[in-house]
Amino acid sequence: MTRRIREMIWEQIVGLAEDGNVAIAWATNTESGFDFQTYGNNRRIPIDEDGLRLVLFQPDT
Repeated sequence: MTRRIREMIWEQIVGLAEDGNVAIAWATNTESGFDFQTYGNNRRIPIDEDGLRLVLFQPDT
């Protein structure tokens, strides 16, 4: 999907998420091969490690 479509979908999802958690990932031409966004109190935290986009998982509470 194009960036524009992805952003439109993301806006709709965030609008419906209320107190929920949402993550969206997509393929990119980067070292990791993907990028992602999160919304809400999510266990998945995006971090950059030496230019590499990684997912840090917080402990389950």
